[in-house]
Amino acid sequence: QLQLVESGGGLVQPGGSLRLSCAASGFTLDYYAIGWFRQAPGKEREGVSCIVSSDGSTNYADSVKGRFTISRDNAKNTVYLQMNSLKPEDTAIYYCAAGSRWYCGDFSSWGQGTQVTVSS
Repeated sequence: QLQLVESGGGLVQPGGSLRLSCAASGFTLDYYAIGWFRQAPGKEREGVSCIVSSDGSTNYADSVKGRFTISRDNAKNTVYLQMNSLKPEDTAIYYCAAGSRWYCGDFSSWGQGTQVTVSS
């Protein structure tokens, strides 16, 4: 059974940083594209970033470009989302998901989410 577990969320002041982790069990994370998504209260879920398995390419939402970095540690079977220069509008529940090996899509396995709150 594919399982993803997010961690690393918390309360941080504007301008601060957090690193989210997405740990996989039951499968080799490197075989899948891994995406980070977020959902703020009253808003639809949006894609934040994704890393593709086949070539390691990455993409980011315009709202986080230059501030967030996605990376993968195959030895730990974990994908990270380093979030810098956080803003109050980054407040949301962050989820990771596993999808197609070849592109960022077909996300079918999801974690339970981790809360990120950016507030002074």
